[in-house]
Amino acid sequence: MTLILNRISMIFLLICVLILFSSSVVFSDAKVQIISQNAISEFPSGIRFSIEAESDVPIEQIALRMKFGQQKSGVYEYFDFDMSESVKSELFWNTNTASKYVPPGTLVFYSFEIRTSDGNKINSDQNQMIFSDARFEWYEISKGLLSVSYHGPVKNRANEILETIIKTSDFMAPVVGDLEEEPIRVTVYNNVSEMLPALPPGSETIRRELITEGQAFIDFGTLMILGAGDSYLGTAAHEVTHILVHRAGDSVFRNIPSWLDEGLAEYGNMYPAFSFDSALRYAISTDTLLPITSMPTMPGNPEDIILYYGQSKSMIEYLINIYGTESMKSVLATMKSGRNVDDAFQAIYGKSKEDMENEWREYIGATLYQLDEGDISLPTPVPRPDIKVFSLTPQPGSNIVESTESVSILNSQTDNQQINNNSDSRSCSALGSSNSNDMTAFFFLFFINILKSRPNSMPYKMTNTHKYIGEKHE
Repeated sequence: MTLILNRISMIFLLICVLILFSSSVVFSDAKVQIISQNAISEFPSGIRFSIEAESDVPIEQIALRMKFGQQKSGVYEYFDFDMSESVKSELFWNTNTASKYVPPGTLVFYSFEIRTSDGNKINSDQNQMIFSDARFEWYEISKGLLSVSYHGPVKNRANEILETIIKTSDFMAPVVGDLEEEPIRVTVYNNVSEMLPALPPGSETIRRELITEGQAFIDFGTLMILGAGDSYLGTAAHEVTHILVHRAGDSVFRNIPSWLDEGLAEYGNMYPAFSFDSALRYAISTDTLLPITSMPTMPGNPEDIILYYGQSKSMIEYLINIYGTESMKSVLATMKSGRNVDDAFQAIYGKSKEDMENEWREYIGATLYQLDEGDISLPTPVPRPDIKVFSLTPQPGSNIVESTESVSILNSQTDNQQINNNSDSRSCSALGSSNSNDMTAFFFLFFINILKSRPNSMPYKMTNTHKYIGEKHE
């Protein structure tokens, strides 16, 4: 009994020592006090951070830590001030460049790290703000982790967009599986003039002449939608599916290929308005189908882009209808584990993706695609690339450089040239890339301009604009 009491006494003494030690640490940190801290959106220019702090000893350094949306990495920046026991300082973070672009509606997480001259360091609690477009007064409706921001008398339209996103997410749940609980935020603009300044910095011709009706920013978990016209619901459905698909299938090694990404996005589009089926039927009758699963990226010819979407959508519908949603979910899960699309198809379907494409071709009554032996034994010659400026994020006229700790933010594009992304950023390419900002609309915008000058260039009537297609801005 005495031995037990002695052990209890020793444990009690140890607990008291630990409490005293912990208290001394808290007391030491209490020498620094943050009087005020703030972050103000000045979109599209940037974010203005401010802090006021006091300490018993001089403060020699204050650092800002930030992370945008669902990006895996953050940034670290220092305030500029003279060392003192009382510090008041501001830091402006520019977001209006291609390398630092942040879309409106993005959640920004930030905190402060303060160092004093005696080596003491404290970290503030993490704060968060919504990087809203500062030009307007925004209202928000939400359900769970889904939020739609709008301004002006368009609440009913915002509610329709929210309901569409909810229905699309429910419809795609059997395909994408149980996803991590991350928010998806939507910013709705009422007209083109409002939306143009919010677009990523890029080609001046695109910004001047074309209208983008929707973009998905995968890493940020945000959508930007043009609420004008009658195409906003299809835009919302298509673009939110991009986010869901990439969350289900992207890995740290590679992202899902373009044909799978766009095919699933159109499969999830509950309000299709453009006749991809017409393009597909014509290609079947003229034996001009594209070898979509073997194409490294989306085609550059505007007419082929329409067919590319029609084929991708049709093949995804075939795979899901014949083999079920569970198989497609397993394909995405296998890719998320780090395996490429070829290995994923072989593991789940027991066939290569080319074999599955031919199976689909046979089902729709099209000519089978014959892969030349030379294509297997020898690599396809490609032109020597131009030497370009390297950038941490995709932008016109640059190549992408990415550290092992960073995730690229943006995939920009010139008028009629898609920039090939050779890193692990989220651009539309079949080498495992997907889209940090979905550039689907830009392709269709350019295509519509071509049609205006070549009214007989397509064998089928193009009357209804697709949900995420833009049009020429007169």
